[in-house]
Amino acid sequence: MFTGLVEEIGTIQSILKGTKSAKLVIKAHKILDGVQLGDSIAVNGVCLTVTDFTSHSFSLDVMAETIRNTNLKNLVSGSSVNLERALRLGDRLGGHLVSGHIDGIGLIQAFEQEDNAVWVSVAASPEILKYVIAKGSIGIDGISLTVAYVDNRILKVSVIPHTKNVTTLLSKKTGDEVNLECDMIGKYIEKLISFKEDNSLKSSIDMKFLSDNGFI
Repeated sequence: MFTGLVEEIGTIQSILKGTKSAKLVIKAHKILDGVQLGDSIAVNGVCLTVTDFTSHSFSLDVMAETIRNTNLKNLVSGSSVNLERALRLGDRLGGHLVSGHIDGIGLIQAFEQEDNAVWVSVAASPEILKYVIAKGSIGIDGISLTVAYVDNRILKVSVIPHTKNVTTLLSKKTGDEVNLECDMIGKYIEKLISFKEDNSLKSSIDMKFLSDNGFI
């Protein structure tokens, strides 16, 4: 689990591409403090596992499914990425609960300056936007942001100077892809409401069965 509070901007040092997968080597500093093999690190909001590390970089394997469904496929050597280590119990939860499992891709539509903040408009599919609510939380490239506006086509967030300085979001361009992770609570509620019990899965063991077979 993560919080969506980016700890560091890393730099892609190298990419070794397989047929459909990839191995990333990312240059970083803060994120390497206490790192161990098998640790989870969110890269642009995608939960990945550390497979190797040095004093100034770490390596990650990216499987084909992740390449297909995230903007990691667009990375090249020198690309900047948002990095966050997994949440530790006892840490302050300053953002919101983020799983690192991307729901889909959004496309940046526009940037608009308003005093000290910048409005960012992101287009997304109805399948994603149905989970997004005004004043709710959204993960954009691993950044926990508050939804200021949403309809059936786009969502908008307002980015303060601090977020501009410590993330990659405002270095993007119109038309760029961003990873989106919706607040998981809505997805759980939908699943529970739409769940239909399969009677064929019910156990045939009841009190009569136990009595007939000498258990009671």
